[in-house]
Amino acid sequence: MAIPAHPSLVVYLGIAALVVWRLYSRVRRMVGRQKMSDRRTWIRIVFFSVLIAMLLLGSAVHPMHAAALLGGTAAGAALGWYGIRLTRFEQTPEGLFYTPSLHLGIALSALFIGRLVYRGVLLYSASGTAPNTFSPAEFSGSPLTLLIFGILAGYYVAYAVGLLLWRRRVVPFGPEIPQ
Repeated sequence: MAIPAHPSLVVYLGIAALVVWRLYSRVRRMVGRQKMSDRRTWIRIVFFSVLIAMLLLGSAVHPMHAAALLGGTAAGAALGWYGIRLTRFEQTPEGLFYTPSLHLGIALSALFIGRLVYRGVLLYSASGTAPNTFSPAEFSGSPLTLLIFGILAGYYVAYAVGLLLWRRRVVPFGPEIPQ
């Protein structure tokens, strides 16, 4: 069996397949009817808040990167609150359900996927040039990438907080809703 000339191509294709699978499941979650889950909602809030904080800490030496991340997070939070207003909520005997806005979910997914594809193509095309001309730090260190990530992360955090507030309004102090 012959060894491929570019083993990195196999690695890139494997990573791309994994990313496509995760993006597909994320897009399905952003546009379909979902059962309310406190655990998943809290995990989303903590996860994206920690990621924002870590990226902000890492970009502290680059004011433009920090400003892009903070600006994106603020825009994403505004979109998250707008998304909550567009969400259809249901209280049924089976539990609490919500259906996010189809248009907003598709727009955010397309923005993020488009940027990932663009940066992936850039990374792959630079890998064929002289060694070490494109560092991994450049992949995530672009202000535009941080802006788009901030929009997505801010949206997830604000939307999740909105879901928890809605749940508290609907079931103020009753028994825990089965997850």
